Amino acid sequence: MSGAARDPGPVRRAPDGRGPRLVNLPNALTVLRLASVPLFAVLLLRDGGADDAGRWWAAVVFALAIATDWYDGMLARRTGQETEFGKLVDPIADKALTGTALVGLSVLGLLAWWVTVVILVREWGVTLLRLWVIRHGVIPASRGGKWKTVAQSVAIGLYILPLGGVLAAARWWVMAVALVLTVVTGLDYVVRALRLRRAGAAATSAAGARRPPGARTDTAA
Repeated sequence: MSGAARDPGPVRRAPDGRGPRLVNLPNALTVLRLASVPLFAVLLLRDGGADDAGRWWAAVVFALAIATDWYDGMLARRTGQETEFGKLVDPIADKALTGTALVGLSVLGLLAWWVTVVILVREWGVTLLRLWVIRHGVIPASRGGKWKTVAQSVAIGLYILPLGGVLAAARWWVMAVALVLTVVTGLDYVVRALRLRRAGAAATSAAGARRPPGARTDTAA
């Protein structure tokens, strides 16, 4: 998920000067997580959510997918196997899994649509913010963003499970915590993106002011 995305720093090179191989275990886990999304959706929506066994299996698939999200990023960083492919596909897989879970739960009437909309708008909005300022720098994941990811994962997992009684009531409070963290960290990303863009614009202006008079600003022949 977005808060647990891989460190977007430069790809580390192998001793021979070449980058890490595209086909490696972290990337394989990322692709496996993305491929598990259709299976998860089928299990969750089977018999209109009335199949308790299907929902239990959906919860298992969801938990395993979340575990690979944590493990592949850690493995890629520790072994120097980070690739541009992994940086691109990892957040896509996270959002596909989370988005499918939220939409599926709302389709089944287990989760209010406004909750799903708020979370998805925040997640995709942060992605667009990152792209908006990418030429000026990278917005790193915050500690709050990581807690948001944990809260969302736990809340979604509780909603997937066919629970009743106290546990069914408690899951709303977990989702409420996830919602608060989602909104607060989303606003924090907006502030940091604006600061980064302003700093980048100021640096560009300063570089232009230092350029000798009459120097060409284009690279055309």
